Amino acid sequence: MTSSLILSVLDQSPIRSGETAADAVNQTIALAQATERLGYHRFWLAEHHNTDGLAGCAPEIMITRVAAATSTIRVGSGGVMINHYSPYKLAEMFRLLEVMFPGRIDLGLGRAPGSDPRTAQALAYGSNIGVDYIPTKLHDLVAFLTDTEPSNDAFRSVHATPRPETVPDLWMLGSSNGGGSFAAHFGFGFSFADFFGVMDGTEVMASYYKNYQPSALYPEPRGNVCVFVVCAETTAEAKRLATSRDLWRLRIDKGDIGPFPSVGEAEAYEYQPYEQAQVEAHRHSAIVGNPDEVKQQIEDVAARYGVNDISIVTICHDPKAGIRSYELVAEAFGLAPP
Repeated sequence: MTSSLILSVLDQSPIRSGETAADAVNQTIALAQATERLGYHRFWLAEHHNTDGLAGCAPEIMITRVAAATSTIRVGSGGVMINHYSPYKLAEMFRLLEVMFPGRIDLGLGRAPGSDPRTAQALAYGSNIGVDYIPTKLHDLVAFLTDTEPSNDAFRSVHATPRPETVPDLWMLGSSNGGGSFAAHFGFGFSFADFFGVMDGTEVMASYYKNYQPSALYPEPRGNVCVFVVCAETTAEAKRLATSRDLWRLRIDKGDIGPFPSVGEAEAYEYQPYEQAQVEAHRHSAIVGNPDEVKQQIEDVAARYGVNDISIVTICHDPKAGIRSYELVAEAFGLAPP
């Protein structure tokens, strides 16, 4: 039986302890190829800066490599941080991607810095346009993608090229009501980052659906929720694999966004009581278990948010265990290979 849920993948190109950024990129490509074979719908690539733990600083480049290494799965950004970049340049890049891989490109947009404040300043070096201009940037991005009028009269003679026959699929990403509000106003799809564990996003998603303004491209709203999953043949094995994520999240809380630790490192770490409390809090934003347990929890998330579209981010120190997790989820949901 084929699942009624659309299941997709978000990959952050993690650099695992003892490995290199080149290993991380190659593992991302291998994961994309594996999840395409398994029947996942789309493969999104994240944007992070100034970190030794994540190699994906330029999703627009990674999209090119991943799309070239696959043939049917949709490939996109999850997401490009529009506050750092020119809408015109983004339109050019994603129009070119759409020309190269027609009908397969997603343009997911974020508003977060994807880094620390100082790095965000470095990314904006040479520009005096701040975050207050994000609504204008979103308007102009759509204008350059669709050959409609930008907000600035001076740019009305400027056209983004090349001109593909189709437009990349547009999404807004977020972990708060801000992203949902922008998505509703501009008529984008909206993906809520439940795996961040920042807040319960059910009200955010409900507000997105309620306030959605149909656009020329998308007359109906499209909601997606991204969850963290580790699935293994047994619950005990899944929990063992997930200890790596426990230590990684704890280190991130301390400002250490270094390589993703091994299970051995996690098991050897001596947690202080307050650290154990942080770990327990982070576990609430993860789905960990055997295939039946994971399937039920994913279905519960979809029902709670009122969506039929779920993205999964899975990180294990052993890349083979990560691929196996996606394989078990695909089997549990009866995904059909393309």
